[in-house]
Parts: sequence; C-alpha cells; structure tokens
Amino acid sequence: MIIELDLQSEIPIYTQLVNRIIEGIASGRLLPGEPLPSVRNLASDIGINLHTVNKAYTLLKQDGYIQVHRQRGVVVHPDGMPPVTPEFAEKQQSTLRPIVAEAICRGMKLDDLLLLVSTLYHEIKQPDEVN
Repeated sequence: MIIELDLQSEIPIYTQLVNRIIEGIASGRLLPGEPLPSVRNLASDIGINLHTVNKAYTLLKQDGYIQVHRQRGVVVHPDGMPPVTPEFAEKQQSTLRPIVAEAICRGMKLDDLLLLVSTLYHEIKQPDEVN
C-alpha cells in the first residue's frame, strides 16, 4: 500500500499516517496479519521523523488496529478489528459533531451531507469499483 501524506497540511503528519493506515484496513488493501514496515523503514521511506511514525503506531496499537511482535514486527491486528462499543460510538459522535455543525453553518442540506458520507463510505469500502 502506498501511503501519501501532505507535508504542507495543517493536519499533523502522525494523524495523517494513522488515517491512511486505518483507511487501508477499511478498504481491504491491508489485511489482518499483514506486516507493516518497521518504524525506521517507514520513516525512511516516507521521509519523516521516526518519532512521528512511532507516535502513529502507538495510537494504532492503543486502538487495536495493529499489534507489535518482537519476532514478527508490526502487523495489522490478525483477529480483525474490535466491535463497535459505546465508547467508540461516543468518540465518533464527538468527532462528527463539529463537522455537521460546520456543514449546517455553511448551508449544506441534510441530503447533501448524507450523500457525501455515503459516497466516502463506498469509496473506502470498495476502492477498486469506484475508480
């Protein structure tokens, strides 16, 4: 999987990295048990600080997306993703709330917002069929 980051973006690089890896898992481009590059290799390949990659991997590990093995290195969690919990749903709601509020402030209609979310969902879930 090719990871593209916008080094000029206001979104922190580690956040972009976390988001790209989660998107890779969601789309099926990264499969359960699949190895990821080591912190040092990924930092070198992308041209970013290894502490940035380490922070991203730490967050991904805390959220159950990856496992770190002493022998096998970093892998996508082999047991798949944890189920939707009330805590996860609450986190999603708090993340989406300001996005929805901004859409309302700018005059976006509910149908347009739902269409946008639906389009993104299908682009990520079925990436080969959209392109």
